[in-house]
Amino acid sequence: MDLDERKKIILKAIIKTYLETGEPVGSRTISKYTDLNLSSATIRNEMSDLEEMGYILQPHTSAGRIPSDKGYRLYVDELMQEKEQEVTEIKELMIEKTDRLEKVLKQVVRVLASNTNYATMITGPTYHQTKLKFIQLSRVAENQVLAVIVAEGNLMKNQLIDLEEAIDDEQVLKLNLLLNTQLNGLTLGEISLDMIQKMKQQAGIHSKVISQVVDTVAEAIQGDEEDMPIYTSGATNIFKYPELADKSRASQLISALEDKKELVDMLKETSEDGDEAGTGIQIYIGKESPIQTMSDCSVVTASYDLGEGMKGTIGIIGPKRMDYENVVDNLKTLKVQLDSIFKKKDEPGT
Repeated sequence: MDLDERKKIILKAIIKTYLETGEPVGSRTISKYTDLNLSSATIRNEMSDLEEMGYILQPHTSAGRIPSDKGYRLYVDELMQEKEQEVTEIKELMIEKTDRLEKVLKQVVRVLASNTNYATMITGPTYHQTKLKFIQLSRVAENQVLAVIVAEGNLMKNQLIDLEEAIDDEQVLKLNLLLNTQLNGLTLGEISLDMIQKMKQQAGIHSKVISQVVDTVAEAIQGDEEDMPIYTSGATNIFKYPELADKSRASQLISALEDKKELVDMLKETSEDGDEAGTGIQIYIGKESPIQTMSDCSVVTASYDLGEGMKGTIGIIGPKRMDYENVVDNLKTLKVQLDSIFKKKDEPGT
């Protein structure tokens, strides 16, 4: 007897429902959760065939069915095949998207420096409140698994995990089901210690894998701020203003603009401050600046949002007598352009 598409859909519905409830699944439940528009009687017949083929079991005298190891195996093999294809597509998409984003951000700071005659900078986007999409564990050796974590925005992280105990394919299967059932769709803040502890208990001798996977999820979602890209332009514009052109003062400013870590820290700090007007634009005058060497300058920053939790910050540095109206107008225009460019291009059919 062949396992046709209809039987596969019903089997997947049984497995997903059982994973959610832990209770044997009946035909009436399946009829509500599939788009096959089949009667309960037809679904019962299909379930009988699936039982005869060994994909589901009828525990005790219950009318409901639960998946067998054979059923789990088919489900996970197909799931992993789908996810491997998705991982490949995501890698290709991210290479293309990262390259496109870098070109756009470099162009943004050049245009901004030209339009304002000040020094400009912009960070690449970081991820905020990003949700986990899926986890894929693959057995590499008896005592090693590869964890692929994919988060919202198609952010991906790979991590090799060394195990104290040997693991087989069936145990990897169960860990995949456990992790994906419990964590998919959650942000990092929604993964509680109680949830982790319960998963560890269910994982048995491989409880340590749960901690390592959660740590990898945190790394994937939070990212490494030290590696945050930052692009600058127009540093020599400061020599156009006498009050900043003094040799020692100009040297300090140029050094500050070349210190990537200090700039990232400043833009990160300003992005967390918020602004009273709700425009996403903030102005720091003189000693209000987060960087001491910029105490003779004004710093204007704006946040931008690429969607799916990806946000970054734009900054402009100039004299305290800067043309604030022109700077704010330019930042507002760029915010709108950045917010729309990627959202429009990444929408289906564009």
